[in-house]
Amino acid sequence: MKILVKAPAKINLALDALHKRDDGYHEVEMIMTTVDLADMIELEDTKDSSIKLSSQNRFVPNDERNLAYQAAMLLKKRFNVERGLNISMTKTIPVAAGLAGGSSDAAAVLRGVNKLWNLGLSLDELAKLGAEIGSDVSFCVYGGTALATGRGEKIHRLPPPPPCWVILAKPTLGVSTAEIYNNLDLSNVQHPNIKEMVKAIENEDYEGICNNVGNVLESVTLNRYPEVLALKQQIERFGADAVLMSGSGPTVFALVQYESRMQRIYNGLRGFCEQVYAVRMLGDTQHLD
Repeated sequence: MKILVKAPAKINLALDALHKRDDGYHEVEMIMTTVDLADMIELEDTKDSSIKLSSQNRFVPNDERNLAYQAAMLLKKRFNVERGLNISMTKTIPVAAGLAGGSSDAAAVLRGVNKLWNLGLSLDELAKLGAEIGSDVSFCVYGGTALATGRGEKIHRLPPPPPCWVILAKPTLGVSTAEIYNNLDLSNVQHPNIKEMVKAIENEDYEGICNNVGNVLESVTLNRYPEVLALKQQIERFGADAVLMSGSGPTVFALVQYESRMQRIYNGLRGFCEQVYAVRMLGDTQHLD
C-alpha cells in the first residue's frame, strides 16, 4: 500500500527568545504559519523490516541523520511494528533555509505512517512524539497557525491570518540554527511584541500583522551573513508590506496583499536571487492532506 503526504513549509511571523534554559535550548515564543510551498512524501508499506529513504536532492541525507527517517523509526520502535517502510521524498522546500523543511517532512511521515500502519494516534499524540525529534516538528504535525512556546514544542492554536501573498527568497548559503542561537546576545536585541501579533491575527488585521513582524535571530544572522542583510534591504526597497527573515535564516520573506505588487517584487528579485518563490499563506490545517 502507498500513500502520499504533503509537507508544507512554515514562516515565522514573529520569533522571540526569552532566556537560555538549563537543557541548553532557548525558551522561545514563536508565531508560525504554513505557506503553500511543500515537499511531497510517498510512503510505501513493505514486508521486510527495514526503513529506506530516497530523495532526488543530493543535500538530503538518506539515513538516521534525516528527521523523516527518525520519525519512521520512532514509530516502528515505540509501537513494535515488524513491517518496513519505503520513504520517497520530492523536495521543493529549500534545505537549511529557516522554513522547517526537515521538520515538516518528519511531521508528514508521522501523520502518514500513523494511517499506513493503523496506529490510531491522535494529532496531539503525534505532536508529542514529534517533540522528541525536533523543536519545530510538533507545530508541523498540526500545520496551520500557532503560537509555539517552551523550546517550540508547546503549541497554542491560532486562527488563520488574513490571506495574502508570501514571497520567499533564499540566498545561496545554508545557516546552522545551533550556530545562530549560540551567538545570540539577548541583552542586545529588539524583542517583537508577541501579544500584539496574536491580537492582530485574531482580529484579521493585516496591517497589524505587518506592523508587528519581528525576529530576534536577525541580530545574529544579518550580522554574520551580509548577503542576507542585503537581500532584506533589497526587498524593502521594492516596497513589500512587511519583510522578515524566517527562523534562523537565510530565507527572507515578504508579505504582499495585492497580486500586481507581488508580481513586480517577484520579478525584481529573480535578477537578484536564484531561489525565489511566490506562494499563498495557508494558515489553516485543511491543506495538509
